[in-house]
Amino acid sequence: MKHFLFIIMITFVAVSAHAADVGVSISVGQPGFYGSIDIGDFPRPELINPTPIIIGPPPRHVEYEPLYLVVPPGHAKHWSKHCSEYNACGRPVYFVSEKWYNDCYVPEYRARANKGHQKHKNGNQGHGKGHK
Repeated sequence: MKHFLFIIMITFVAVSAHAADVGVSISVGQPGFYGSIDIGDFPRPELINPTPIIIGPPPRHVEYEPLYLVVPPGHAKHWSKHCSEYNACGRPVYFVSEKWYNDCYVPEYRARANKGHQKHKNGNQGHGKGHK
């Protein structure tokens, strides 16, 4: 009986440890996302610093468009330590405030994505089998 209880306890510990190792994926357009965003024709972003930050020399004979990044405050503060994580060393970077990203960009991004989804969905009506 002790052996049986020991096996159950070991199984429980192994399952608990495995359950705690769950990955979460967050993509652009969701709160909590960190990384590069495409400003395009979105409302003007609220920037943390009005001038772009460049860490390291840019590659010779290459001109980069600035990146707009949403990053944790510690990453912006110590950008030289974190630019490689975003493939942004040597590139001009504007840090976008998380508040603007969450309050302006996310709702607009979702609305546009939903509108595109609705257009696609409505555009396919009446084109199935049996319709002329």
